[in-house]
Amino acid sequence: MTDFSREQLLQLQQWDTPTICNGLEIINPQSRNTGFSFKPFVCLQPSLTPAIGYARTATIRSLHPSSSTDSQALRMQYYEYVANGQNPSIVVIEDRDEHPGIGAFWGEVNTSIHSGLGVQGCVTNGSMRDLPDAAPGFQILAGSVCPSHANVHVETYGKTVSVHGMSVRDGDIIHMDQHGAVVVPVEAVLKLPDAIAKISRKEAIIIGAAKKQGFNFEKLRAAMAQANNTQ
Repeated sequence: MTDFSREQLLQLQQWDTPTICNGLEIINPQSRNTGFSFKPFVCLQPSLTPAIGYARTATIRSLHPSSSTDSQALRMQYYEYVANGQNPSIVVIEDRDEHPGIGAFWGEVNTSIHSGLGVQGCVTNGSMRDLPDAAPGFQILAGSVCPSHANVHVETYGKTVSVHGMSVRDGDIIHMDQHGAVVVPVEAVLKLPDAIAKISRKEAIIIGAAKKQGFNFEKLRAAMAQANNTQ
């Protein structure tokens, strides 16, 4: 159970992912080097607003055909898992091939299916294709773009995955935009608005000073001192 509402969770979409990371640094300075992606992605639609949701996790491979006796049944089980989880959701998929992205799991069909099931987007080290035909409003952060789906198949779902340095468990809260993604601890959801407001007040002093005519090092030092004393 969470102690916040859906509306309180969704209000975090008003801020970009770097701002969410800034807020998390204030809330828990000890974790400032963990919990976020740190390798570059290809963003499907950079102009989309940030998305937030509960993680559905899966692993895929595409270099060789599935070793499962019924890979189609496994994929349907994965879709059922996605459909039955808490919404809004974000799918986080780890491509476990030695060279991820040989086959694209994401394209016109899967973006349409997942969007219809309430998924806001996907974070993956795998690849995507059919870029102009993706479901409207569906965001993807992918490791690459590839024209073929090759032998892509679901390997597991519901387990802990790692994508571009970010470890994600089933049910984790994920915030994502064109910059990358971050895991938002449950206990931070209600604290983030105040933390972000504090950062914004400090930054406004420095940015405001920098934009004024006659800005110099002494004025920078004064602005930074003022910002440091601002609550």
